[in-house]
Amino acid sequence: MSYAKDTSVSVSKTEAEIKAVIRKYGATSFASFETTAAAMIAFEMEDRRIVFKLPLPDKGAREYRVTPTGKDRGEAPALAAWEQACRSRWRALFLCIKAKLESVEAGIETFDDAFLAHIQMPDGLTVGEHVRPKIAIAYQSESMPSLLPGPGAMQ
Repeated sequence: MSYAKDTSVSVSKTEAEIKAVIRKYGATSFASFETTAAAMIAFEMEDRRIVFKLPLPDKGAREYRVTPTGKDRGEAPALAAWEQACRSRWRALFLCIKAKLESVEAGIETFDDAFLAHIQMPDGLTVGEHVRPKIAIAYQSESMPSLLPGPGAMQ
């Protein structure tokens, strides 16, 4: 991951910035939740509940425990490397949410278009969770139309 790979902005500060930016754009509710494997940000805006699930790096992963040259980092440096990866992911989430809100404000896309995959449906799943398996099946079992029309089709 390269975005914000050297950021010193804490996870808690980034979470607060996410909360502030969604409030600025009219969010009426905000929630966050975190486990060792993932974090979740949810908010309500434009009569929709939006849910972002952020996979967190595995604290025990080799990339944090071992240097690129193969030497053991030790406990404190391994923790520092893992925390840096967490800060980077949170900054990327902030960038994603802010960019979507800016896009909506600029009229580039509608709110629903910008956040479609993250809209939570009444059954608790997001639109993305409902649709992703169907897209995979469609691509595996159906032929896709050509990207460009054939000769004579544009007359």
